[in-house]
Amino acid sequence: MKFLKKLKTNQTIRRLLCITCVAAVFVTGCSKDEGFKDSYNVYSSTLAQNVSSDTGSTSYFADDLCVTEDINYGTDQTDSWVAEGAGVFNLDTKQVLYSQNLFEKLYPASTTKIMTAYIIVKNANLDDMVTVNAEAVDQASDSSVAHLKEGDVISVRDLLYGLMLPSGNDAAIMLADYYSGSVSAFAEVMNAEALRLGATNTHYVNANGLPDDDHYTTVYDMYLIFSAALQEQTFVDLISTTYHDAVYTDKDGNQVTNSWHNTNGYLTGAFNTPDGFQIIGGKTGTTNEAGYCLVLYSLNPEGQRIVSIVFKADCRLNLYLLMSEILSGFAT
Repeated sequence: MKFLKKLKTNQTIRRLLCITCVAAVFVTGCSKDEGFKDSYNVYSSTLAQNVSSDTGSTSYFADDLCVTEDINYGTDQTDSWVAEGAGVFNLDTKQVLYSQNLFEKLYPASTTKIMTAYIIVKNANLDDMVTVNAEAVDQASDSSVAHLKEGDVISVRDLLYGLMLPSGNDAAIMLADYYSGSVSAFAEVMNAEALRLGATNTHYVNANGLPDDDHYTTVYDMYLIFSAALQEQTFVDLISTTYHDAVYTDKDGNQVTNSWHNTNGYLTGAFNTPDGFQIIGGKTGTTNEAGYCLVLYSLNPEGQRIVSIVFKADCRLNLYLLMSEILSGFAT
């Protein structure tokens, strides 16, 4: 693998490039929590683990796709030190191709919105119209928003684009309020859905991923949630959209056009796609507590469906460089 020859020479450069953002992200970062080892066997009656003698890759399989052991694989061949957790999952072969702290409790930041979108796409009428309330627009100045205004009348479909492209926290609140009447009630729906999917080490308290000690997930749980969402074509359409022009009305009935752009650096061209891969889409997330996060759906050179996840990277540059490393090195 050619990329492995470059790792040692790149490490020093990347440490220097990211030293500033490390300080910025982790001054108020969360402490490392013990992983949830052996937590999935409550759901599995027949589990097995197979290590291929040809590739060394670890394959987890069971009737319900549960995993009982926390095994790191491939981390000594990548710059794994730049992130707290990562994984590569082949949806077609049902193999875990790369694993780094799969069951460690981590903050998901805006990758939370994957679950928010999944619930809405699966259950709601996307043509319903919603009136934006004051709670939704009351966001901190540094919050990622879709720039909605109180009194705007907008479709659920457009709110989903506002949720997933610019990562609008205002859109997240409106979707939660529309579906459940409040954010707290919607969080209960999210938690119930997580349990249904087997994501037993995930807990939500909001729909947008803003920091809370009781709002967390794991890399493996995110794989379960994201994989379920990918079964909905509307969800795939959302995450693969590079930009969207939403047309709706303001409180006075005037037409408003709002243009939203995807935050995924592969889709925007900010970062090169690994050779032979097709990036379909995904979701980014960033907070001081969560670091830099990316959940990604792609096709490898053989056309196989790949889910790859990096959580708590120390800066945006390293987030994408590690993602490209684990795809190029382990998903082909």
